[in-house]
Amino acid sequence: MIQWLLTGGFIPPLLMITGIFFFLYLKGSPLRHPQKMLRALCAEGATEGISPFRAVMLALAGTLGVGNIVGVANALWIGGAGAIFWMWISSLFAMILKYAEILVAVRHRRTGKQGFFGGAYYYIKDLLESHRLFRLAALLSSLFAVLMILNALSMGCIIQANAIGASMRGVLGVPTWLCGLLLALPLFPILLGGSRGVSALTELLVPIMTAGYLILSAAVLILRRDAIGDAFGRILRDALHPSGVLGGAVGFLTSKALRVGTMRGLLSNEGGCGTAPTAHACANAKNPASQGIWGIFEVFVDTILLCTVTALVILVSYDEVGMLGENGVMMTIRAYSCVLGGWAEWFFAAAILAFGYATVLCWSHYGAESLRFLTNQKRYRYLYLGAVTVCVFVGTVIAPESVWAVADFSIAALTAINLCALILLRKEIKEETELWAGSSHQRK
Repeated sequence: MIQWLLTGGFIPPLLMITGIFFFLYLKGSPLRHPQKMLRALCAEGATEGISPFRAVMLALAGTLGVGNIVGVANALWIGGAGAIFWMWISSLFAMILKYAEILVAVRHRRTGKQGFFGGAYYYIKDLLESHRLFRLAALLSSLFAVLMILNALSMGCIIQANAIGASMRGVLGVPTWLCGLLLALPLFPILLGGSRGVSALTELLVPIMTAGYLILSAAVLILRRDAIGDAFGRILRDALHPSGVLGGAVGFLTSKALRVGTMRGLLSNEGGCGTAPTAHACANAKNPASQGIWGIFEVFVDTILLCTVTALVILVSYDEVGMLGENGVMMTIRAYSCVLGGWAEWFFAAAILAFGYATVLCWSHYGAESLRFLTNQKRYRYLYLGAVTVCVFVGTVIAPESVWAVADFSIAALTAINLCALILLRKEIKEETELWAGSSHQRK
């Protein structure tokens, strides 16, 4: 029981309940205003800071992990094709949570020499200080920042690097130590550039790797187009079957575990965890709600788009790959290679490299920003960047079991603290949402 609590077993239902609460509290906004959402995505930002698009690419780098490639196979194995339907339904509530946390992060962000910066620790601090709970504000906000750093070094560096090293060794035969060296060397100069340097790289890397994955998936579905209708029919037929409901809930709510073990017990799009606000706070958004819309876009790309195409690729070849269900990696790889040929394995090695390295960059930046919240002394920043470099190198060689425990505990604690803060900040979230909806209506 204690281990279940420490590793976040209580978090999935808490996420779902909180998501439903905000969906009802905001009366379905902003999801019930699709045209206004589209205008917000197309709007230009202000003059300072990085663009809203660049900010969302940075955040997507942290959420688009290895699990988006192979993780959905676990949901299919647990509850059948109906699990995908419930992933779609559950993602609606994740959209609301991500919208809410990004909104308050932009509202409570700070301005520095390099532009805007912020994160969940700032709105947690502001919230508690507004109630004159100064000591609790310092304690909880600092704890949140420390947990972010722990998660950056464990999940963001060691575990992601281990997945990259394993794929490079298995497919290309590259020694893990050499892979670790090649991954670690560019990190220090990239991270020294701050949010602008990291976001500039992820702005290029994320669209390319996402487009490549979608093109390969489209090729499979075109070649197996006769089976697509049956795949959708199977999803809908199985959706109300008890095992489908169970599998969908487990598959979605534990889809952090679907990132090739990157994290267990949370959703792959990180809605509600309080991590993405660090990226979005840097954006030159004209108002908080508009940037929150980009959080909804993130969940759409992560869950609705990438997870769905992966599920369809597996389902159109399920008779050939179903026996590999206990190994989500091999099930997904075989679903592509049995249609496209053995070269698809090379693509997956490249995909894991791209997705995994983008996650390393993003989470390393999250850790650096968290450290800046704790202290502005440069020596600690250099020590942190050195620790990141070492963790990435070590991670390609070995990922100790204790690292998983640290990652699970830190992300569970982050989520619990963040969800409590969002509930207490609900009036701000509603106020900004109504202002956004009203101003959009007036412009129309």
